[in-house]
Amino acid sequence: MGMVTKLTVEEFLRLPKEPGKRFELDRGELIVESSPSYRHNRIRYRIARHLDEFVQRNQLGGVTVEQDFRLAPDIIRNPDVAFVATEPLSRMDADRSRIEGVANLAIEVVSPSNSAEDLLTKIHQYLDAGCRAVWVFYPSLKRVGIHDASGIQEVAAPASLQERRLFGGHSYLLPLSPIFDEDITK
Repeated sequence: MGMVTKLTVEEFLRLPKEPGKRFELDRGELIVESSPSYRHNRIRYRIARHLDEFVQRNQLGGVTVEQDFRLAPDIIRNPDVAFVATEPLSRMDADRSRIEGVANLAIEVVSPSNSAEDLLTKIHQYLDAGCRAVWVFYPSLKRVGIHDASGIQEVAAPASLQERRLFGGHSYLLPLSPIFDEDITK
């Protein structure tokens, strides 16, 4: 078994940026993720664009991609897409690369390199930190797992993901077929 080097948040923040790599901190352990594939990025972009249009149209807060959130003293995660409501967003420093606090919604797009154990750990870290929901998109299955305080739901394309609780009374509808569309030029 290999030796694990623990890092403080300060040491983590001093790490140099490396092309093709993303970093997260899990209870002091450095997690290095390779750059996502083009398909992964297209799916993330489609989700973020659709969600951002809805959030801006209804003045609900902000949507960001790959933003570092400090979930606990020794946990920093960066969801593929995140929604932060207006009130918590007003308390965050928009000029910092790391946000102290948690998103209302964290969205992860699963890549072939993601392990089930790491993904489940991340979901629980988001929820334990106060995230109201975590949506996990499984491109090869064309399914979404919706994790929140009430449990887990699953929605599969061609259905649409419907959310009524996260957005201050506004009903959000995300058609899944266009999100998982195989045409990567869209």
